[in-house]
Amino acid sequence: MIKSMTGFGRAEYADRNRKFTVEIKSVNHRYLDMTIKMPKKLNFFEAAIRNELKNYIQRGKVDIFITYEDFTENNVGIKYNKEVAAEYLKYFKEMADEFELDNDIRVSNLARFPEIFEMEEIEADEEEIWAGLSKALDSAAEKFVESRIKEGDNLKVDLIAKLDDMLTHVQYVKDRAPGVIEDYKRGLEEKVKELLKDAKVDETRLLMEVTLYADKVCIDEEIVRLTSHIETTRKTLEEGGSCGRKLDFIAQEMNREANTMLSKANDLATSDHAIELKTEIEKVREQIQNIE
Repeated sequence: MIKSMTGFGRAEYADRNRKFTVEIKSVNHRYLDMTIKMPKKLNFFEAAIRNELKNYIQRGKVDIFITYEDFTENNVGIKYNKEVAAEYLKYFKEMADEFELDNDIRVSNLARFPEIFEMEEIEADEEEIWAGLSKALDSAAEKFVESRIKEGDNLKVDLIAKLDDMLTHVQYVKDRAPGVIEDYKRGLEEKVKELLKDAKVDETRLLMEVTLYADKVCIDEEIVRLTSHIETTRKTLEEGGSCGRKLDFIAQEMNREANTMLSKANDLATSDHAIELKTEIEKVREQIQNIE
């Protein structure tokens, strides 16, 4: 199977403490370029997120959006500063002794003094957060890949149809080639006879001119290479995988052969089909840009 570089996937995962939402979308790109937008609290997991997504994506401009909701109510705790309380008690005792006062400090009184009790946020368990985030991430990535495969199947059908059209044009040019030589020979004979009138035509000289012309307009090599490139493209599409770069290179080679064929064409019908062939190749190249 082949995959398009255009895709979208969205998934949520929630438990009693947290909820994660992940959206992934992509467009064409020569390489893999990932942009992640998420709460600062999750920045620690950026490298892990990138490594995880590389298992699903090889190429494309990929945007990842992550939202995070924390439902926990017990993520804040109370810290008892024993050393601070001891300092207060020490000075209260000194004051009582120095001024001959009763030391009537009770726990409830001591608790009112600053910094004996402090509120502090309890650090979240990173493994627990990653467990939930990775589930949302994998689910979104799987849906993302499914959308790419579906679009890839449509691309494959369209490309194979275009390859069939290209083969039709190549076959016409191949079948037409001998006729081009015969038409040239016939036209040359008529022109020479018209010029020489009753004089005898030098068949050897005529044959030499036709041979030179045939060598000049010969496109046998271009036809063989073009046919081979078309079949290689078809085979690569059937094999699937991450083949976009390979197909793009083959399309460039096909375009080069079609240009040579058009430059050698000295026949209107051949030129027309060579132009149509170039048009189909360009369409194929455009579609190939969408393949991962």
